[in-house]
Amino acid sequence: MTIQPPRILAFAGSARTESFHKKLVIAAANEAKALDTLVTYIDLKDYPMPLFDEDLEAQNGLPETVLKFKALLKSHQGFLIACPEYNGSITPLLKNAIDWASRPEPGELPLALSCFKGKTAALLATSPGGGGGRRGLVHVRAILEGIGVTVLSEQAVIPSAYEAFDQDGSLRMAAHQLAVQQVAQKLVEQLAEQLVGSRGTI
Repeated sequence: MTIQPPRILAFAGSARTESFHKKLVIAAANEAKALDTLVTYIDLKDYPMPLFDEDLEAQNGLPETVLKFKALLKSHQGFLIACPEYNGSITPLLKNAIDWASRPEPGELPLALSCFKGKTAALLATSPGGGGGRRGLVHVRAILEGIGVTVLSEQAVIPSAYEAFDQDGSLRMAAHQLAVQQVAQKLVEQLAEQLVGSRGTI
């Protein structure tokens, strides 16, 4: 029996076109791809969602963009997520996307969390300051773990974002490149172990 390579969904918690976090998560995605992993990069800007409102959900059901986002989450075993630090916490864009995706589809139990339970995520952040966005990732981690995602202890935080990237989006410093590479590698290894375990020994 052949074991398929793990599938990773990569995205940033930022909508800004020139977002450093889009550059960062693409760099991590490229590292994962180099390890013969199937990686899908998406821009949350392409999945606009209204502010979560349970009355809106009751009237119209889940928006089409939410259903598409949930389908992507379900079809991948792992997530690479780069999220800016907004006032020491998660961005409203990412929080809103997670809140919508946590809602059940028709036929699912209220707390099914079908696109989060059993998944594994790796987190990354960058910041113009010296902290690299570390404080915000504490909240991202807590939210994801609370809905059934295993979040790797390894994470990459890149300070001085304005000086960290070349014009092509690549990281300038070898130490930063290594940090991102190690996070991507750990996620790939973890997912590969899970896939082997779920199918038994060949």
